[in-house]
Amino acid sequence: MKKKWITAGVALTLIAGMAAGCGGGNDTPAAAGSAPGAASPAAKKNVTVKIFQFKVEIAEQMNRMKAEYEASHPGVKLEIETVGGGADYGAALKAKFAANEAPDIFNVGGYSERDVWLEHLEDLSGEPWVKNVVEVAKEPMLKDGKLYGMPLGIEGYGYVYNKDLFAKAGIKDTPKTLSQLEEAAKKLQAAGITPFANGYQEWWILGLHNLNVAFANQKPNPDAFIKGLNDGTQKFKGNAVMESWLKLLDLTLKYGNKNPLTTDYNSQVTLFAKGETAMMQQGNWTQVQINGINPNIKLGLLPMPIGEDAAEGDKILTGVPNNWVVWNKSKAKEEAKEFLNWMVSSDAGKKYITKEFKFIPAFTNIPADPADLGDIAADITRYSKDNRLLSWNFMKFPDGAGQEFGASMQAYAAGKSSKEQLFDAFQKTWDNLKKK
Repeated sequence: MKKKWITAGVALTLIAGMAAGCGGGNDTPAAAGSAPGAASPAAKKNVTVKIFQFKVEIAEQMNRMKAEYEASHPGVKLEIETVGGGADYGAALKAKFAANEAPDIFNVGGYSERDVWLEHLEDLSGEPWVKNVVEVAKEPMLKDGKLYGMPLGIEGYGYVYNKDLFAKAGIKDTPKTLSQLEEAAKKLQAAGITPFANGYQEWWILGLHNLNVAFANQKPNPDAFIKGLNDGTQKFKGNAVMESWLKLLDLTLKYGNKNPLTTDYNSQVTLFAKGETAMMQQGNWTQVQINGINPNIKLGLLPMPIGEDAAEGDKILTGVPNNWVVWNKSKAKEEAKEFLNWMVSSDAGKKYITKEFKFIPAFTNIPADPADLGDIAADITRYSKDNRLLSWNFMKFPDGAGQEFGASMQAYAAGKSSKEQLFDAFQKTWDNLKKK
């Protein structure tokens, strides 16, 4: 079987060991000649490292980590700016560079996005943490044998669901097909429960994560479909998987919250966390925010099925969400590298990754107890052990395509375009933005 982006091999390597405690320890030196967590002997004093990151759900935790890092690294200050959620991180990052305000550390997704930013990226191949990265997790940021990014972690998504509300509606078996999902939605509705919280004001929920379901289910593999879109041998219109996927989107609109196109990310998560809806299309990155609103909620993760084959439908979508990178012209380059290494080699850094951020580590040296990561990650672990996985492909979209896909899907959800017009819009976007 051809290797997809996240396959059984990487999932088992990344996550199966997590359930067993992973072993690990401080086996990676923080820098040549220094102990884990210690300041690099080459580090300059009174240096500010500017960090521009998109994970809004860990902004508070990042600030706590900043204080702890600065206390153990005198003379180094971290200046953290977070842009994400409803804001366009990519556009904001481009604006930073255009204004000559480039950050020292920032986030890059990989694949197409890696190529967009490549001229600004430091080669990190020689960093001490590289040996501990699971091999396939390096793939999005590898170029010509060089590694340009450090993975944040592993994430999975589907429909996060409220187990108590499912029980209240009498749903005993979790849905694995499109018709089973609709039957569950009907039962929830009959029990006075809104089935879906749809945050469709956000282009990325639609144009990246939702549309990816159609790409991930392409046969023989998504890369072949993407290659076909690039060389003109594949089209959106007339593609059977695209047709099936759209029925799933229609289902969420039929059984979803009112005004989904004015519901942003925070509102979506809040609706769900307060028990006002039973499901939402999101992943384990929402665990921290949900816990902050409702620490007693019992969660699970469902697949996003687009057909009637239960075996094919019972899969979740997993991948590396983003990567830490270093600006290659930064005056604080060495301090930036030292901070990244501290985050994945010191006990304090590992604690933040697993217990505070609740990231599933992409490193073999970081132990993670599933109890620390939360219910959603526990289901990702379960799906991964059984090799019930689908890949993330949106980082392979042409630069800027996700935003346009999202806008086209919003027009469709608003009833302003037909199925045919939606697929035509997708095709126009891809053809206009693909590399010539």
